Amino acid sequence: MRQRGYLSLLSWISIGLIFSSVLLLVVQLVTYSRLRSTLPPGMIIAGVPVGGLNQQKAAERLTQAYFIPVEVHYGDAVIQIKPQVLGFELDLESMMTAADLQRITQPFWVAYWNYLWNQLPTPKEVPLSAKISNERMREFLKNEIAVRYDKQPTEAKPVPGTSNFEPGDPGKVLDINRAMVLLEDALKSPSNRVVNLTFNEVSSPRPSLDNLSILLHQIIDVSGFDGLTEIYLMDLQTRQELHFAYQSGENISPDVAFTAASTMKIPIMISTYRRVSEPAPASVTEMIELMIERSENDPADRLMEMVMDKNLGPLQLTDDMRALGLRNTFLAGYFYQGAPLLQRIETPANKRLDVSTNPDAYNQTTATEMGMILDDLYQCSESGGGTLSAVFPGEISQNECQLMLSYLAKNRIGVLIQAGLPDGTRSANKHGWITEYDGLLHAMGDAGVIYTPGGNYILTIYMYHPVQLVFDPVNTLVSNLSRAIYNYFNLSS
Repeated sequence: MRQRGYLSLLSWISIGLIFSSVLLLVVQLVTYSRLRSTLPPGMIIAGVPVGGLNQQKAAERLTQAYFIPVEVHYGDAVIQIKPQVLGFELDLESMMTAADLQRITQPFWVAYWNYLWNQLPTPKEVPLSAKISNERMREFLKNEIAVRYDKQPTEAKPVPGTSNFEPGDPGKVLDINRAMVLLEDALKSPSNRVVNLTFNEVSSPRPSLDNLSILLHQIIDVSGFDGLTEIYLMDLQTRQELHFAYQSGENISPDVAFTAASTMKIPIMISTYRRVSEPAPASVTEMIELMIERSENDPADRLMEMVMDKNLGPLQLTDDMRALGLRNTFLAGYFYQGAPLLQRIETPANKRLDVSTNPDAYNQTTATEMGMILDDLYQCSESGGGTLSAVFPGEISQNECQLMLSYLAKNRIGVLIQAGLPDGTRSANKHGWITEYDGLLHAMGDAGVIYTPGGNYILTIYMYHPVQLVFDPVNTLVSNLSRAIYNYFNLSS
């Protein structure tokens, strides 16, 4: 009896254990079934933990994480940007599909068995799948951030009463290409949603030519000079020109006829090189050096007699100027005292009735045309091209043009345009003035190519006074004008 009772107890215990095991299996099965219907534990999609969530909840969590506004810092400004504005779109369907594939990689019972033994698979992270509109991002950066928060540089301003400029302030301009990279990184991150935008510093621009013109007018006014001043300036980098004539506080239509005086020796040199073989004979070279470096008149006459018609050389030079398109520049006789006037030449400049400088009937030019001659010479020296080579093909070489400018650069007198330039500045220029019939100075000119770190330029200045041109104050005035123009080109040099 005792043994039967003992067996009965064991049976009931066994049955209990079996029932408990079955019950545990059922509970585990239900638990696993629920677990299998959600994303695997440890599942990460696009950097966002979504293990144990169903697809709907996982999609909501991803949307919540990736549609938090991106915080953008640009200087002192803080801007909140909604991802939708930048054309950001999550590809939830493809990411959910990739995650779901990891949920059912094993047959149910095999997976359930492994679950019972705590052998859960380690899911692989699903990478972000999204679209970003680069076009919309660029437009937003340009129109909403750059327009509002960029700081435009301010140009330097002339200082009244001086030949100097007050420096402008540099600006900052959004680096849009770099900003797009930084924004894209932030949009693709669920946690790093702050962007510090970078910018490029923009130097203060050179003042406008209009501002330079105002300063030059002020310098003339301050000097007290009440004669006629005409200035021609060409920026050899941009080909921009500044050109005005001014007298007693009033602007006059430019292209006034002036006595060319020794500035005419630049055209004489060009016409000479047109007619001699390369290399030029020593006798020609010697005359050119005396004519340009010492500004002697006799070598100029002898050159024309040597290489042109002995009697009509000045008119041949004039024909060269006409061929170059210069209607106001001419030489109608030799320089020597008592030389006959070979031809009375009328030009658009000397036929004007509104203004007259009583220019010498023998040689005349305008500030513009002397500047154009120097420009032709400069272009030829730089590239071998330009008007000289086009009008006189094969007659003037690049080497000869460089040689002519080197002669002009040796004309160092330390006054007028040169006096306004820093020591060591290369200037290839020629000055000119003459004492007239009354024993006084009335007209003066200086023209040159100026080479500077901030850019090369051509400058011609011609001046006239009907009573008397007093050299010292006029020299100071021209020097100040030259210095102001040099400062204009070299504000940041």
